[in-house]
Amino acid sequence: MKEELYRIFDANINRAREGLRVCEEVARFILCDEKLTKRLKALRHQVTKIIHGMNIDTKRLLAIRDSKKDVGARTYPKSEGRRKGYQDIVTSNMKRAEESLRVLEEFTKKIDPSAGARFKRLRFQAYDLERELLEKLESMKWESQ
Repeated sequence: MKEELYRIFDANINRAREGLRVCEEVARFILCDEKLTKRLKALRHQVTKIIHGMNIDTKRLLAIRDSKKDVGARTYPKSEGRRKGYQDIVTSNMKRAEESLRVLEEFTKKIDPSAGARFKRLRFQAYDLERELLEKLESMKWESQ
């Protein structure tokens, strides 16, 4: 596999898992919702399971990482430096996860088309979880905290 594919996989696996983990913490500690917490955790773990099922060398993913030369590492838009409340945190992080799942869906098709289909299913699960998290936050009036 080409180096750039490893870099794309590494960045997007991390991005998807990080975004889901932030939302998992909102479900766990802010909403105290065991069901949502478990679903977010399961979704996060599925990302790793799909990659492992493709026999991608995870040691190579780490070895190919070069954060110092990553042109995206130095960008920090104003919107990244500010969050209005819990809803904003959930929205930002679920979008991050959904976009990363889409990238993984597209690029894994080059290696294993069935993995692309599995990432698509995860992306649609993420859409549903985003809606549920935001509805629950709205119903609890947490938006301004």
